[in-house]
Amino acid sequence: MLSILIPTYNYTIYPLVLELHQQCLGLGIAFEIIAMDDASTIAAAENEKINTLEYCHYEILSTNIGRSKIRNLLAGRTNHNWLLFLDADVFPKNKDFISNYINQLGNDPKLVNGGLVYPDEKPQKSKLFRWIYGKNREALDYRRRQKNPYLSSLSLNFIIHKSIFEKVSFNESIPNLRHEDTLFSYSLMKENIQIEHINNPVYHYGMDDFEVAIRKENESLHALKHLIDNQLLPPDYVRLSKLLLKIHRINALSAVAFFHKITASLFLKNLGGNYPCLFIFDLYRLGYLCQLEKEQKGYISTR
Repeated sequence: MLSILIPTYNYTIYPLVLELHQQCLGLGIAFEIIAMDDASTIAAAENEKINTLEYCHYEILSTNIGRSKIRNLLAGRTNHNWLLFLDADVFPKNKDFISNYINQLGNDPKLVNGGLVYPDEKPQKSKLFRWIYGKNREALDYRRRQKNPYLSSLSLNFIIHKSIFEKVSFNESIPNLRHEDTLFSYSLMKENIQIEHINNPVYHYGMDDFEVAIRKENESLHALKHLIDNQLLPPDYVRLSKLLLKIHRINALSAVAFFHKITASLFLKNLGGNYPCLFIFDLYRLGYLCQLEKEQKGYISTR
């Protein structure tokens, strides 16, 4: 019936596994929970308790292999036809989380995405930007997600039939810099694989401090550019790269890159403050991407 797969790195996942274990036992279904640790340096001792639970397995890898490869490795260890992928920093919002997914399963192979929510309580200032971004850009109602089913399908909470995953898995050749879920969604779209969005969210608790969030965003822009430059993604698939195309067409690359150079510090000051503005964040990302493009073309030196 169901294989629950959880990649983790430096995160305590025993409470998550225990909750999922109890829900599955209550339903009386055939299941397994496989957690794989990507060579963590902390939290391993607490997570070892997973191995005391029936039908559960926790394994620590000797070397870090990255987000794409560990998900594929997890899928290769399964004994059931439906694979539920969950990130380590999530927790089911409802006690019928597993039941809601089971009710969606039938004879037709597909991917079902349950979505996510963020805690209502406002976090400390260092995590405020990530909380505001998540609540406004990621925690979308299932009806909004269904309007753009592929790009709205984040990889932290979805169930997929094994036959589909054997056909469309995560690309292990790309740099471990994020956007692996974007490429995965594009591969699903190319294969005309159905994605269904439902209201079955998890809380997302992994909110980075501001400096870490911006570093990860910068890495994701490098990753996006790599995917486009290597023709793994079409430039019009993601809204940000589609804007870059328009900037090229009107020969405004140098102007936008220069604008980014003189405004980046001011924008970051706003984003790290008490009232971060997501429109300013969009301008920052577009400018950063244009600067990367300009550097590659040799207009300005690479930092």
